[in-house]
Amino acid sequence: MSTFIEDFKTTWSKPNNGLMQLIVLNVIVFVVLNTIWVFSKLFDYRPMYLVIRDVLFMPYQLPEFIVRPWTLLTYFFTHQDFFHILFNMLGLYWFGRIIDEYAGNQRLVAIYLYGGVAGGLLYLLLLNTIPTLSAISNDVGMIGASGSVYAIAVAAAVLIPNISLHLLFFGAVQLKYLVAIYVFLSFIGLGGENAGGSVAHLGGALMGFVFAAQYRRGNDWSRPIWRFFSWLTSWRKPQKTRFSTRQKTTVGGNAKNARAESYSGKTYTPSQDEIDAILDKISAYGYESLTTEEKQILFKASQKK
Repeated sequence: MSTFIEDFKTTWSKPNNGLMQLIVLNVIVFVVLNTIWVFSKLFDYRPMYLVIRDVLFMPYQLPEFIVRPWTLLTYFFTHQDFFHILFNMLGLYWFGRIIDEYAGNQRLVAIYLYGGVAGGLLYLLLLNTIPTLSAISNDVGMIGASGSVYAIAVAAAVLIPNISLHLLFFGAVQLKYLVAIYVFLSFIGLGGENAGGSVAHLGGALMGFVFAAQYRRGNDWSRPIWRFFSWLTSWRKPQKTRFSTRQKTTVGGNAKNARAESYSGKTYTPSQDEIDAILDKISAYGYESLTTEEKQILFKASQKK
């Protein structure tokens, strides 16, 4: 047990590990919620589960939401059905890796949070203004990270629209077309049994589009979130005396890091020949064949367009 806890701490505390931390948080909530649900069934004590459900599920009725406003944040870390969390976490991992590679860990976490909040707000707005939507929605409330995942998927398609993903039975498909289909299926879902969930998907998708469009223009919406996180961290930790230190360097040891920083920094502008060579490599061998430096070059080129 102690080994498991140590492994968990090591995995959790790795720097720039936002993608795995988001997945782990969702899994922990899933395990806890379902464990409580099982015990409430075994001991025939349903109130134990209902209390937890009211803490985590987001209601669409405004009077209930007003007394439980925190559910605007908790609902998109909450799943109860196994296949619900499975597909959401797979989508989060696949699309999240793309955002992590090209925009960084901070943008990934920010898009997840913004997408979940946007999906929840649109859910509240439409279900309280369109009677037919509320009539076919679940009275219990809404849970699931789908809105956040849609935000990340759409943001990835806006930032790097032309990369190809190799799908089983379909072969290479450009990301922009895959995500367009993804969003259209949720639009169709507005007339189905999960209309409320589809509303949240579309709200997250809209936020992902706006975030990525602003990021390409140089407006980084992740900064307020990380300033808040930094403030929380500094507030919780005791102040330490700062010492002036000189960074130690070794001959030849930092050449690769310096080259990677030049690719990802603002001073480097990729040539058209480099971009064409990378696109040819994607066509021949797929996106997965690219090195980290080549991915950074491609992302830099997409920002200049």
